[in-house]
Amino acid sequence: MIIKEVTTNKEQDDAYRIRTVVFIQEQNVSPEEEMDKYDDEAIHFIVYDGEIPIATSRLRFVESYGKLERICVLKEYRGKSIGKQLIHRMEQAILENDFQKAKLNGQTHAEKFYHKLGYETISNEFLDAGIPHVTMVKQLP
Repeated sequence: MIIKEVTTNKEQDDAYRIRTVVFIQEQNVSPEEEMDKYDDEAIHFIVYDGEIPIATSRLRFVESYGKLERICVLKEYRGKSIGKQLIHRMEQAILENDFQKAKLNGQTHAEKFYHKLGYETISNEFLDAGIPHVTMVKQLP
Protein backbone atom coordinates (compact mmCIF):
# COMPACT_ATOMS: atom_id res chain seq x y z
CA MET A 1 0.00 0.00 0.00
CA ILE A 2 1.27 3.46 -0.97
CA ILE A 3 -0.05 6.83 0.26
CA LYS A 4 0.84 9.66 -2.10
CA GLU A 5 0.20 13.34 -2.42
CA VAL A 6 -1.67 13.78 -5.71
CA THR A 7 0.61 15.24 -8.38
CA THR A 8 -0.80 13.96 -11.69
CA ASN A 9 -4.12 14.19 -13.54
CA LYS A 10 -4.48 10.40 -13.32
CA GLU A 11 -4.07 10.46 -9.53
CA GLN A 12 -6.61 13.30 -9.27
CA ASP A 13 -9.06 11.37 -11.47
CA ASP A 14 -8.56 8.29 -9.27
CA ALA A 15 -9.27 10.37 -6.15
CA TYR A 16 -12.45 11.81 -7.67
CA ARG A 17 -13.61 8.32 -8.71
CA ILE A 18 -13.25 7.07 -5.11
CA ARG A 19 -15.15 10.08 -3.76
CA THR A 20 -17.88 9.50 -6.35
CA VAL A 21 -18.30 5.88 -5.26
CA VAL A 22 -18.24 6.57 -1.52
CA PHE A 23 -19.98 9.90 -1.15
CA ILE A 24 -22.21 10.23 -4.23
CA GLN A 25 -23.19 6.60 -4.88
CA GLU A 26 -23.10 5.11 -1.35
CA GLN A 27 -24.14 8.11 0.72
CA ASN A 28 -26.29 9.98 -1.83
CA VAL A 29 -24.42 13.28 -1.58
CA SER A 30 -25.16 15.44 -4.60
CA PRO A 31 -22.26 15.84 -7.06
CA GLU A 32 -22.53 19.63 -6.65
CA GLU A 33 -21.95 19.37 -2.90
CA GLU A 34 -19.22 16.76 -3.15
CA MET A 35 -17.04 18.40 -5.80
CA ASP A 36 -16.71 21.98 -4.62
CA LYS A 37 -14.64 25.12 -5.14
CA TYR A 38 -12.14 24.02 -2.48
CA ASP A 39 -10.87 21.10 -4.56
CA ASP A 40 -8.63 23.45 -6.54
CA GLU A 41 -6.86 24.86 -3.47
CA ALA A 42 -6.57 21.62 -1.47
CA ILE A 43 -3.75 19.13 -1.19
CA HIS A 44 -5.17 15.76 -2.21
CA PHE A 45 -3.94 12.36 -1.09
CA ILE A 46 -4.47 8.99 -2.78
CA VAL A 47 -3.86 5.47 -1.49
CA TYR A 48 -3.00 2.65 -3.86
CA ASP A 49 -3.01 -1.09 -3.30
CA GLY A 50 -0.57 -1.92 -6.07
CA GLU A 51 -2.12 -0.12 -9.05
CA ILE A 52 -5.63 -0.02 -7.54
CA PRO A 53 -6.81 3.30 -6.03
CA ILE A 54 -8.53 2.47 -2.73
CA ALA A 55 -8.75 5.63 -0.56
CA THR A 56 -8.44 9.38 -0.77
CA SER A 57 -8.67 12.61 1.20
CA ARG A 58 -7.96 16.29 0.92
CA LEU A 59 -6.29 18.81 3.20
CA ARG A 60 -6.75 22.56 3.37
CA PHE A 61 -5.17 25.17 5.60
CA VAL A 62 -7.79 27.39 7.20
CA GLU A 63 -6.94 30.04 9.80
CA SER A 64 -4.56 28.34 12.27
CA TYR A 65 -5.20 24.68 11.45
CA GLY A 66 -5.01 21.96 8.84
CA LYS A 67 -8.53 20.84 7.91
CA LEU A 68 -8.91 17.17 7.05
CA GLU A 69 -11.67 16.65 4.51
CA ARG A 70 -13.22 14.10 2.14
CA ILE A 71 -11.60 11.14 3.89
CA CYS A 72 -12.93 7.96 2.33
CA VAL A 73 -11.96 4.33 1.78
CA LEU A 74 -13.62 1.97 -0.69
CA LYS A 75 -15.98 -0.43 1.09
CA GLU A 76 -13.97 -3.59 0.40
CA TYR A 77 -10.86 -2.03 2.00
CA ARG A 78 -12.47 -0.70 5.18
CA GLY A 79 -11.43 -2.12 8.55
CA LYS A 80 -7.80 -2.56 7.49
CA SER A 81 -6.30 0.58 9.14
CA ILE A 82 -6.06 2.40 5.80
CA GLY A 83 -8.04 5.39 7.09
CA LYS A 84 -5.80 5.57 10.15
CA GLN A 85 -2.66 5.57 8.00
CA LEU A 86 -4.13 8.18 5.65
CA ILE A 87 -4.94 10.48 8.57
CA HIS A 88 -1.42 10.06 9.97
CA ARG A 89 -0.03 11.10 6.57
CA MET A 90 -2.30 14.15 6.54
CA GLU A 91 -1.18 15.10 10.06
CA GLN A 92 2.43 14.80 8.89
CA ALA A 93 1.64 17.23 6.05
CA ILE A 94 0.06 19.65 8.53
CA LEU A 95 3.25 19.66 10.59
CA GLU A 96 5.42 19.98 7.45
CA ASN A 97 3.47 23.17 6.66
CA ASP A 98 4.20 24.61 10.12
CA PHE A 99 0.73 24.12 11.60
CA GLN A 100 0.17 22.30 14.90
CA LYS A 101 -3.59 21.84 14.97
CA ALA A 102 -5.83 19.51 12.96
CA LYS A 103 -9.58 19.91 12.55
CA LEU A 104 -12.26 17.89 10.79
CA ASN A 105 -15.99 17.58 10.43
CA GLY A 106 -16.50 13.85 10.86
CA GLN A 107 -19.60 11.81 10.24
CA THR A 108 -21.02 10.78 13.60
CA HIS A 109 -20.74 7.06 12.78
CA ALA A 110 -16.95 7.58 12.58
CA GLU A 111 -16.65 9.67 15.76
CA LYS A 112 -15.24 6.76 17.84
CA PHE A 113 -12.67 6.08 15.12
CA TYR A 114 -11.44 9.69 15.31
CA HIS A 115 -11.45 9.62 19.12
CA LYS A 116 -9.06 6.64 19.00
CA LEU A 117 -6.73 8.80 16.88
CA GLY A 118 -6.71 11.56 19.49
CA TYR A 119 -9.45 13.85 18.17
CA GLU A 120 -11.76 15.65 20.59
CA THR A 121 -15.35 16.55 19.72
CA ILE A 122 -15.97 20.30 20.08
CA SER A 123 -19.44 20.73 18.57
CA ASN A 124 -22.95 19.46 18.80
CA GLU A 125 -24.21 17.26 16.00
CA PHE A 126 -25.08 19.07 12.75
CA LEU A 127 -26.11 18.07 9.23
CA ASP A 128 -23.73 18.38 6.29
CA ALA A 129 -25.08 17.14 2.96
CA GLY A 130 -27.93 15.61 4.97
CA ILE A 131 -25.52 13.45 7.03
CA PRO A 132 -24.98 13.93 10.80
CA HIS A 133 -21.49 15.31 11.61
CA VAL A 134 -19.50 16.71 14.53
CA THR A 135 -16.48 19.01 14.51
CA MET A 136 -13.35 17.53 16.05
CA VAL A 137 -9.86 18.87 16.77
CA LYS A 138 -6.43 17.52 17.68
CA GLN A 139 -3.33 19.31 18.88
CA LEU A 140 -0.38 17.79 17.01
CA PRO A 141 2.97 17.19 18.74
